[in-house]
Amino acid sequence: MDVSNLSEAALWGAVLLSGIYHGVNPGMGWPLAVSAALMERRGLALLQAFGLLAGGHFLAMLAILLPFSLMIFLVQWELQIRVAAGVTVIAMGLYLLINRRHPRILARVHPARLALWSFLAAMAHGAGLMLVPIFLGLCAIDPGDTGHLAAQSLMSGNLSTALWVALLHTGAMTLAGGAVALGVYLWLGLKFLSRSWFNLDLVWALSLVLVGAFGITSALGDT
Repeated sequence: MDVSNLSEAALWGAVLLSGIYHGVNPGMGWPLAVSAALMERRGLALLQAFGLLAGGHFLAMLAILLPFSLMIFLVQWELQIRVAAGVTVIAMGLYLLINRRHPRILARVHPARLALWSFLAAMAHGAGLMLVPIFLGLCAIDPGDTGHLAAQSLMSGNLSTALWVALLHTGAMTLAGGAVALGVYLWLGLKFLSRSWFNLDLVWALSLVLVGAFGITSALGDT
């Protein structure tokens, strides 16, 4: 395997790992799925709730990634776009480090609207934004591909890549979060949610800073 293939494999690995990380993070909603199952006293409610959470998360990933995939026509600004994306992710991480309060809008969403809650939570916490530097690294442009037809071909490929990134990430998030939720539902129950709550906000914010720095370093290294 050459260096470029190894680098691409590492980026896809980052997509997968970020999905697992988002899944185990309670801020992405698995406690809501557990609560739904415990209140309705049936395991099927957990699966239904997680299906809605996964759908909202997937749409949030696409809402962030698709605009960047369409920027391929700005080929000459690829480096600037990737650096700007990295800086934006770092800024989001620093903001979350300073402001630890959860967005109030999430508390106003009705508990039954899990898909909407998941979409807004992913947006508010920068979950989709975290994928942007990784996605742009996967879509790195060959300097020779500057023609109109080449740009159209690259855009089509980037749209497909955006879809696969969102699917892989959301799939990993769903499996990881679902495993945690199922374990809590079957063996730990409501007392775990009320007494043993854990918070990954600090780790989340720091991970955004690290991913942003990685995106900038990767962009500058590809020039």
